[in-house]
Amino acid sequence: MASPNKVARLRLQAIGAVFSICLEAGLGIFVNLFVTIPRHHSGSSPSDYFSGSYHSVAWAISHGAIALVIHAVLGLALAIMVIGIVVRSLILGRRDLATWSILGALFTIGAGFNGASFLDYEKNVSSFLMTVLALASILCFVVVLYLPVTPDPSAASVTEDHATDAIN
Repeated sequence: MASPNKVARLRLQAIGAVFSICLEAGLGIFVNLFVTIPRHHSGSSPSDYFSGSYHSVAWAISHGAIALVIHAVLGLALAIMVIGIVVRSLILGRRDLATWSILGALFTIGAGFNGASFLDYEKNVSSFLMTVLALASILCFVVVLYLPVTPDPSAASVTEDHATDAIN
């Protein structure tokens, strides 16, 4: 069973993710409005998405405007952060915390892939999807914050009662 202290540490990570994703989304809006990304850079219009995205992100970090550099580096740090949240939630063994943490991480990483896609192809739909996925990840991590510290023991007994009734 997950101790309240361990759940509290997961919640601290989740609130850190919420604040970081908000900061990342704000930077993304700034980059979208005020930073011009050249149409031709290493990684632009790749035939292979993954290698092209790798080169686009590397270009953004090494040659981009400072706002783009910060946006790309924070995005990579966020990927590591949300993977850490998933690992901690799985160690706790709470299915509810793990489910919402995994969803939040998938949405966050999906937003990152759409950011790389925007660097690759400069399509507005990638920017839109990045924003929608970031908002979805925020929602998931906020749910993690509001789940009870300990699971409701009466919910488990109700489930057991229904299982016993089904057997009889």
